Amino acid sequence: MTRQPRILWLFTCKLENVRALISTLKKIFFWNYARNTWQWDLLCVVILIFIFLTPKSWFASSERALGRVHQSPVAVTVVLSPEVVVNERDKGQIEQRVKALTGRTKVEVVAVRKVVDADGRTRSFEVDIR
Repeated sequence: MTRQPRILWLFTCKLENVRALISTLKKIFFWNYARNTWQWDLLCVVILIFIFLTPKSWFASSERALGRVHQSPVAVTVVLSPEVVVNERDKGQIEQRVKALTGRTKVEVVAVRKVVDADGRTRSFEVDIR
């Protein structure tokens, strides 16, 4: 007895079987099933399995993560009271105060803004640091 190649099975089977196979494939591809059928439930289970069991590494791209840089050059804005800042133009003195208050060893003062109230009194200083 000789074995037929698998592709010949398609030509030797009955026409009704081929139509049923094609009809089933169309239903699966175009999803003609109603929401209250077992096929719909099976699709939902497959989707949930995909969502919860897919490793993050499949979607993570190391190229994008490395290329991202913060768009703003200012990393943090610190608010200081007027008692802490003696001279708002002395960035070196403000850097020392910010280092002492935040506990950081490396601080660069980018900008200092005076915040005044309606009476014109200085309320605080906003210091942008990197």
